[in-house]
Amino acid sequence: MVILLQDAHVGEIFEHAREAAPHECCGLIGGTAARSVATYRLRNVAIDPFTTYEAAPEDLFAAQRTMRERGEQLLAIYHSHPRANDPTPSATDVRLAYYPSAVYFIVGLGSEQPSLRAFRISEREGSWETAEYEILTEANY
Repeated sequence: MVILLQDAHVGEIFEHAREAAPHECCGLIGGTAARSVATYRLRNVAIDPFTTYEAAPEDLFAAQRTMRERGEQLLAIYHSHPRANDPTPSATDVRLAYYPSAVYFIVGLGSEQPSLRAFRISEREGSWETAEYEILTEANY
């Protein structure tokens, strides 16, 4: 299944990553039928936010409640690797991938233009593979 992202949502994710740098940022993408509807910024409360992320539980629960109220489902989880050019899931990312049905987006800020990559991560199998996504303008959405 290809995830369809509104370009405005990609912009919001990049902005969040830039604002959080040099720390990692994290958030959720809610949607319906593989189409993004909203992004939800979460505070990173990890002990070492330079190299990992942990969503603030109260932010996570509030975002999930809002998605339920709006009839959205959790499409994806995003976070950043502020120093990566071409980000891939770290061993910690794989170990803590608790939502197997979600796509995991990682933003790399290591070069002038941010990069965005998508993955399906299996915490149980300790593996990941790239996932397909498309960025669409509002006019094409």
